Amino acid sequence: MIIFSIFREVLRRPLGLISAGVLVSLYLAALFADFLAPYPTNEQDLDRTYHPPTALVFNDGAFHAQGYVLVDPTEAKYEAVEGLRYPLSLFGKGFEYRFLGLFKTQRHLLTIEGAEGRLYLLGSDSTGRDVFSRLLYGARVSLFIGLLGITITTTLGFVVGGFSGYFGGRFDFCAMRFVEFMMAMPGLYLLLALRSALAPHFESDQMFFVIVIILSLIGWAGTARVLRGMTLSIRQHQYVMAAESMGQPPLVILRKHILPNLVSYLLVAATLSIPGYILGEAALSFLGLGIQEPSASWGLMLSQAQDVKVFYLNFWWLLTPGFAIFVTVIAYNVLGDVLRDVVDPKMKTR
Repeated sequence: MIIFSIFREVLRRPLGLISAGVLVSLYLAALFADFLAPYPTNEQDLDRTYHPPTALVFNDGAFHAQGYVLVDPTEAKYEAVEGLRYPLSLFGKGFEYRFLGLFKTQRHLLTIEGAEGRLYLLGSDSTGRDVFSRLLYGARVSLFIGLLGITITTTLGFVVGGFSGYFGGRFDFCAMRFVEFMMAMPGLYLLLALRSALAPHFESDQMFFVIVIILSLIGWAGTARVLRGMTLSIRQHQYVMAAESMGQPPLVILRKHILPNLVSYLLVAATLSIPGYILGEAALSFLGLGIQEPSASWGLMLSQAQDVKVFYLNFWWLLTPGFAIFVTVIAYNVLGDVLRDVVDPKMKTR
């Protein structure tokens, strides 16, 4: 298939291989968050608020977690205790979860032995929750919102744009006027209006789907307009007119003759558009209009880190969700550039 041949060519290029590797690693970490996370996303420890990242010490042929003591509660200042170390165990027992939704287990990649010790790989937040665990669980929301959103956007764009370009006439006129109306609406205000209108009808654990719907409704119009123009051009090709003369139904022609010619553009457009959905969710959650507690997302974690105390006392580990967003957006943009080079060598990025 053309999709596999395109991705094989992408993986032959260093930048394509690196960006694809980064994205695959991020999605695998999100998928196996229950197994990789040492603690549940909302497990609090008020005695260890703003705890710094735990140092790992190699001793006696094994890794240990350094123990700390709180020396100044007003500034959340911790000091390492000499000789206080807690052994680490691979595939040890922790909190119970359902592995990939299939069966219950308590095994985790890395756990700490001893009830008094805590393993904070990226520190803790204002309520003593593990930032590393919340970062993994938040990746499920922030990363998969982009995939679901672009799937809905691409489907709507192809249905409206493809039908408009193929059938023309009144359908094309009405559809394009509606598309122009949607494109004329200011995106930020439409985003806030839809969020306010839909929020009262959904619970906090359903806001993931609400955000996907909102971002998809805003982003499909531009895709539909581009696909309409491409369909108008493809419809004039001889193989399409031959299929029409043979009496093939319009839906079959769209699926067999027009859609394959749009796959290359759709791949590039989708890859370059996914960062917009990730940033849109992060912006909504940062403003307090997106994902809500007890769920976690990268935008929500950044919103909770906008305390002056975080910057004044240099709790840098609370800003790691911003770094995760940065890496994801850069990886998608680089992958999109490589895809564009593969699909259209005349647009090659220097």
